[in-house]
Amino acid sequence: LTGAAFALSAISSLTALVPFFYIWRIISQVLETAPHFENAAGVAHDGWMALAFSILSMLIYVAALWCSHLCAFRVQRNIRCQVMEHILKLPAGFMNDWGSGKVRKIVNDCSASTETYLAHIWPDKAGMIFTPLGLIVLLLFFDWRLGLLCLVPVGIAFIFMAGMMGDDMKAAMKEYQNSLETMSSEAVEYIRGVPVVKTFGQTIFSFERFRKAIDEYSKWTIAYTKSMRPPMLRFTTAINAIFAIIIAFGIAAGASARTPQLILNLIFYTIITPVITTTLNKVMYAGENEMLVTDCLSRIQQIMDIKPLPEPEKAETPSDYSITFDHVSFSYHNDSKKILDDVSFTAKQGQVTALIGPSGGGKTTVSRLAARFWDVNSGKITLGGMDISKIDPETLLSLYSIVFQDVTLFNNTIMENIRIGRKGATDAEVMEAAMMAHCDEFVNKLPNGYDTTIGENGCELSGGERQRISIARAFLKNAPILLLDEATASLDVENETLIQASLSQLMKNKTVLLIAHRMRTVAGADQIIVLKNGHVAENGSPRRLWKKMVF
Repeated sequence: LTGAAFALSAISSLTALVPFFYIWRIISQVLETAPHFENAAGVAHDGWMALAFSILSMLIYVAALWCSHLCAFRVQRNIRCQVMEHILKLPAGFMNDWGSGKVRKIVNDCSASTETYLAHIWPDKAGMIFTPLGLIVLLLFFDWRLGLLCLVPVGIAFIFMAGMMGDDMKAAMKEYQNSLETMSSEAVEYIRGVPVVKTFGQTIFSFERFRKAIDEYSKWTIAYTKSMRPPMLRFTTAINAIFAIIIAFGIAAGASARTPQLILNLIFYTIITPVITTTLNKVMYAGENEMLVTDCLSRIQQIMDIKPLPEPEKAETPSDYSITFDHVSFSYHNDSKKILDDVSFTAKQGQVTALIGPSGGGKTTVSRLAARFWDVNSGKITLGGMDISKIDPETLLSLYSIVFQDVTLFNNTIMENIRIGRKGATDAEVMEAAMMAHCDEFVNKLPNGYDTTIGENGCELSGGERQRISIARAFLKNAPILLLDEATASLDVENETLIQASLSQLMKNKTVLLIAHRMRTVAGADQIIVLKNGHVAENGSPRRLWKKMVF
């Protein structure tokens, strides 16, 4: 289809020049018969022929665009599908590292740029090649002297254009995309924090990184515009100088002999030269767009180059669901600062292991490493005595029910948001899980009940309601391992007590990793691990740690 689009566009470009031949014939007949214009018998025929070829050119171009758009939409769809399929195979911590705003921009905008290029720029490239070739033939055929003079500013314009399209432009396009990515990522974070900003009467300047991203983009745009102003001015002057050359030639040639042929050529070349200007502008903007799409493809490739977590050659199944951290050390992006340093403990099946300690101690990192969001830098994590890196990642995650403090919901109904916990669950099973998480308390007050759409990331719900939906997912999945990271932090005391009673039923015979700051939440744990600065500072039963005054 891309080849057909290119070929049809080339034919359309050449066909579009044919009307100019008939226009030349019309002008010639008018000048020859003046002032007896009724003798110009062929004018009507030539006019209809010019119109016919113009319509034919448009129809061929429409066919070319049909082919290019069909191809472009397929390519865009395939790119998005392949990138998303690859992202699903990446470590679960990938989104934490890159940021949802940046990834969203690459998946949506960068793939959309390929659609723009294939649908519009690619067929136009045929016109950029064949239209100038056809124009050169026309310019030199009717008056080779005037034709050569018209080509002089075209050559100069190409020189100026080449100066704008070099390595500096490529670097500028890369900086432009980087600025947009940073702004997009920071904008997502800012929008999510708007309620907090309003609550405390702050402005955008309270989000320093977002403001800095906007300022840097503004500075870059102004600097880039100023740097492009001189070469763009020279390019525009050159392509529009063709008219000045035609006028100068007419004055010089008319001083010696004002023949009908001279007048004919001057009129004809004045009519056809705007096509040259339009074509050169297309060439310039197409070159810029090609650099842009090349940079976008490189960004897509950056995601595709990220290797998924290594999968075992032979997938194995753990004998039980006890989790052991064996001298585990970990840092994000192989940073020198260790988030966890030589952490060792065992969370036994059928027991509740609570992780407590000051913020930044590594509690959340432990819970996410247990589910293999990332691979550890040293040491190992085992499940049932088996290294989790030897377990198929999809199988591993199927063993976990996870409730994090940051709840992710989708712009869908409450029913479908809970059903994410277990694909294929019946409505009755979803509602039973919702009742165990005490969701029915607020769902029954909604106009459409469980069929109520809750907006992007559950924006129509309160923090506690969103948390209960997340807990309902865990009830529905009912996996053998339960990770709870501040699962009841957004709940009031009354609802926390009710849900804790339900969770205690869910925890039976399961391996539970529980992160909490409220002592009443961890009081019933079988063992408590105290994490401080990435180290295990203390561990033992709640009674033992109370005696040691750890709390």
